[in-house]
Amino acid sequence: QAQLVESGGGLVQAGGSLRLSCVASGRTFSRNAMGWFRQAPGKEREFVAAVPWSGDRIYYADAVKGRFTISRDNDKNTVYLQMNSLKAEDTAVYYCAADSRFTFRNYVPQGRYDYDYWGQGTQVTVSS
Repeated sequence: QAQLVESGGGLVQAGGSLRLSCVASGRTFSRNAMGWFRQAPGKEREFVAAVPWSGDRIYYADAVKGRFTISRDNDKNTVYLQMNSLKAEDTAVYYCAADSRFTFRNYVPQGRYDYDYWGQGTQVTVSS
């Protein structure tokens, strides 16, 4: 049974940084796109960032562009989200996701329903 497990969330002051990690087990996603989403209380789950298996083409939501960096280590079956200059509005549960359907080199899905594997989420709270 494939699993995605996130870690690295926590409480941080505005302007601070956190690094989220997501480790896959049970199968490899080294030839699949992976992404990060987040969901704040009372809101829909929204796209944050995604990276293809090649790492060549990366997409970010406008709200995090210039502050967050997504990266992956296919040898470790791990994807990361470095979050800098955090704001109170970044407070949410952050989810890692993988799209196992396609293995195109630069395929980077950005829709929630494009992903078929999800982690359990990790809470990020930014105090102002």
